[in-house]
Amino acid sequence: MSESEIWELCGEQAEANLKITSAEIDGSPEGWFVTKTTMKAGLSAGVEVIEVSNGAQSLFILPTRGMGLWKIQAGDLRVGWDSPVKQPVHPAFVDLKSRNKLGWLDGFNELVTRCGLTSNGPPGIDETAGAIESDITLHGRIANLPATSVTFQLIESDGKTEIVVRGTVSEATLFGQHLELVSEYRTALNSHEVTMTDSVTNRSGRGAELQLLYHINIGSPILEEESTWHAPLKRLTPRDARATEELDTYSTYREPTTGYAEEAFFCKPISDSDGFTPVLLTNASQTEAVSLDFETAALPCLTIWKNTQSLADGYCTGLEPGTNYPNFKAQERREGRVVKMAAGASWQASMKLSVLTDSQNISNQLDRILELQSQAELQIDRNLAQGISGDQ
Repeated sequence: MSESEIWELCGEQAEANLKITSAEIDGSPEGWFVTKTTMKAGLSAGVEVIEVSNGAQSLFILPTRGMGLWKIQAGDLRVGWDSPVKQPVHPAFVDLKSRNKLGWLDGFNELVTRCGLTSNGPPGIDETAGAIESDITLHGRIANLPATSVTFQLIESDGKTEIVVRGTVSEATLFGQHLELVSEYRTALNSHEVTMTDSVTNRSGRGAELQLLYHINIGSPILEEESTWHAPLKRLTPRDARATEELDTYSTYREPTTGYAEEAFFCKPISDSDGFTPVLLTNASQTEAVSLDFETAALPCLTIWKNTQSLADGYCTGLEPGTNYPNFKAQERREGRVVKMAAGASWQASMKLSVLTDSQNISNQLDRILELQSQAELQIDRNLAQGISGDQ
């Protein structure tokens, strides 16, 4: 078996609930499974959940919510966060224009949420856009658009057996943009890694603009008092005046703090010889961590979001690679950080998310980051920086 048949998980012919194991695929190794279930209760009614178990950890993918990744369960370790929004919310119950166009927050609880595709920053009126797309809501539409089709396949390559799930999501409107996202999750059997590869194609007959940011949110138990984040950086800039208040402790985290006001830092990363930048979030004792490697040619901007309010209110941090910084779109366009796509053109980015529970593996990743950081001295902006910090 080099490639198995392709199974339809979501689509016109797909079953509402199904389970695929090694028994269904001749010659495949044992110890893995893929299931699809459909939630039934409350605001989750109709949400499809795909669980991918590779024998070492399970991924929970949400095709109904733009192919987001709800959480990872690696043995006893849950990787995700505890949003006040407890369960996945069907997009039918999310009004993006409610709460002063902040309605996106009503469905926000995933480990990996895509922000985009036409815009990925705060709400407002984009004066240079056409009338049909000028009224921008928080973080765009893609996270609240269901996939039209999702498939599963088992693939053998380089001595590894990998589970591959691909989904297609369309963000389109008459007289506006028509962008198609194809999202792939790929994980090898018995590994603690998942590679996410996204391609976006402009299906319109005219040019389009693309913004895409990956809101990768992590809470307890990895996030705790004295947790730290590490990345090789050329420059770190506060998003706004709030972020200037704690520049001296930008890399460490507080305990859950009632009333804490969020802050964010905009970073210019250093990439390795393969064009990838590592980001590491460790617990206080450096015995558990999440590692992210992302492709900087496609995702040149890194945002670190610190939201250490109380556990009940969503204690978490965001590791957020993107095509741009999540400022208002007009500012990002002015600064040349909006991707221009010709008719029929495609854009692609890849990243790897790893769960680390071995101190030596964590130490090795820290050493890698330090080696890359030695290539350049980190510039820390003590004040807001024109063209980078938000001006909207």
